[in-house]
Amino acid sequence: MRYLVRHLKGTRAVADLLGVSQRTVERYVKDQIRRPRPDLARRLQDAVRARRQPRIRERARRRAATSTGLVVDTRARFGFTAAPGTTDDARIRHLTLALPPQHAARLFDAQDAGAGEQQLLDLAAEALGEVYFRDGGRRATGLEVEFTDVVHLEFNL
Repeated sequence: MRYLVRHLKGTRAVADLLGVSQRTVERYVKDQIRRPRPDLARRLQDAVRARRQPRIRERARRRAATSTGLVVDTRARFGFTAAPGTTDDARIRHLTLALPPQHAARLFDAQDAGAGEQQLLDLAAEALGEVYFRDGGRRATGLEVEFTDVVHLEFNL
């Protein structure tokens, strides 16, 4: 509650945002009330997350694009189009891989530029192919990655 009062610069604005009286907000700030009702707790949590997360998320994105990279967890049909039975043949795989910062930066730049879902999937496929199959350029150069039938795709900063 105190965070919202500081952020919105007053108890009236917080009361209007949360749908409670100004006096109720003042009681929370003075610790006269400590535990909000479940519905108010949810609204309070959503309001704080909406205002606080953008800065935290932006800081994490900058760090991922410059130094730490991303961790990608996916379950999808993934591989090179290869002869049947080879180890690189496209099949459903579950992968958890760390992508280097340059791939994270490309994904973030594309997302900021308004790239569609398919374009982002193509960039993710290229990054996964580079890290998983091509091993940073040490093998399997020139082959195109197949990344389809996505069941699950999660990026962690």
